[in-house]
Amino acid sequence: MGRSTNVSGSGQATQEIQNLATYVYGIVPAETEVSRDQKGLGEPPGEVRLVKHGEIAAVVSGVNVDKPLGRPDDLLAHEELLDSMAAKGPVLPFRFGAVLSDTGAVVDELLAPHHDDFVAALDELAGSAQYVVKGRYAEGSVLTEILAESPEAAGLRDAIRGTSEDATRNERIRLGEIITASVEAKRDMDTRLLLDGLSGYYLQASLREPSHEWDAAHVALLVKSDQRKDLEQALKEFGERWEGRVELRLIGPMAPYDFVVAQS
Repeated sequence: MGRSTNVSGSGQATQEIQNLATYVYGIVPAETEVSRDQKGLGEPPGEVRLVKHGEIAAVVSGVNVDKPLGRPDDLLAHEELLDSMAAKGPVLPFRFGAVLSDTGAVVDELLAPHHDDFVAALDELAGSAQYVVKGRYAEGSVLTEILAESPEAAGLRDAIRGTSEDATRNERIRLGEIITASVEAKRDMDTRLLLDGLSGYYLQASLREPSHEWDAAHVALLVKSDQRKDLEQALKEFGERWEGRVELRLIGPMAPYDFVVAQS
C-alpha cells in the first residue's frame, strides 16, 4: 500500500511503515497552517500535515491500517482536529474513517478531480462556522405545565399517587405516554420559537435529533464570525425569558458538520 521504504532498525518497524496509509480529515484552503503540536488520531497519534494541490489542501495524518479505527479516542481526535481547523478558517469536514493509500492518491483521487468544487464550497463557508444550541427542560417545571394543560394527566397522577406500580401499571403507562407526547409537542414549538427569536443572527439552521428525552431544542446554526457576539447576546436574552424552564447552551465554533460534509 504505497512505495516500499528502506529503514534501519527492526523488521517490525519496517512492517509498520509499509502498512501506513493516509487518513483524511477534511479540506482547507492551501494557505492554511497546521501547528506543529497538532496531533491526529491513532496510537501513537499521527503527525498532522497538509497535502496541497492548487488552491486547496487535504488535512491528513498517517494511520496504521493493521489497527482498526473506531475507538472513542479516534472519534474525539477526528472532531477536535476539525474544530481547531474551523477556528482558523473554512474547512470541509470528512466523515470519520476516510482513508487513502498514500499522499499521491490524495492528490490524484481526491484533490485534483474535485478541485473546483472544493474551492467553491470553501468560498461559501469563508468567514463562518457552525454553532450548536442545546436546550434542556427543567423537568419539574415542564411536568407542572403538562399537568395543568391535561386534565387526563392530572387525573392519572392523582390515581397513582400512593399506589404500587403493579396495581396501577396501566395508568402509569398512559401517563408516561401523555408526558412523552407533550414534551415532543413542546419541543417542536419551542424550537420554532427559538429559531424565530434568533433569526438574523445565523445563515442556515439544521435541526438535530434530541440527545435526551427532556431536550427542549437541539439545532445547528451556520454563523458568520462577525455575528458571534450578537448571537450570544440574543441567546442570553432568550434564555432569560425561559429562566427556570429551559437551560440553554451554545457550543462552538466547530466544523460545519451539519451543513457540508465532503465525501471521500
